[in-house]
Amino acid sequence: MASASVVAPTPQSITVHGQSRVLEIAFSDGAQFQIPFELMRVYSPSAQVQGHGPGQEVLQTGKRDVTITEIEPMGHYAIKPLFSDGHDSGIFTWDYLYHLGSDQQELMARYLQRLQDAGLNRDASMAPKVTSVTKKRAPADEGCGSGCGCSG
Repeated sequence: MASASVVAPTPQSITVHGQSRVLEIAFSDGAQFQIPFELMRVYSPSAQVQGHGPGQEVLQTGKRDVTITEIEPMGHYAIKPLFSDGHDSGIFTWDYLYHLGSDQQELMARYLQRLQDAGLNRDASMAPKVTSVTKKRAPADEGCGSGCGCSG
């Protein structure tokens, strides 16, 4: 006996509301959501936000007023929004958009809790990414050149 396959809901319409900063999306199963751009940005499925594995997520801040400036369709399965802060590497599948829409209250509460736990707020600027810095040392016989009297 053949098993019946379940067809996942697909978008019937997608509307970007720039002034209210929400993505309105209606699905084939009748579900309709208004997903805040901020929620989409802080939960972007990109590796830049999610990392490459559990525990590598990067907590996003300063995204309350982010907008979507453009949306690129990705075949028949997803969209790739370009956010006003330059972020454009998240590919939002239909399933992921459905998840963001249906679970947005819980996701926003979780995001706000993570901010509170980190001692941050939604409007804080993103901290610059810290990279390792290698100090270049002058040869031992030249000193640092600042006149401090050191030997290197």
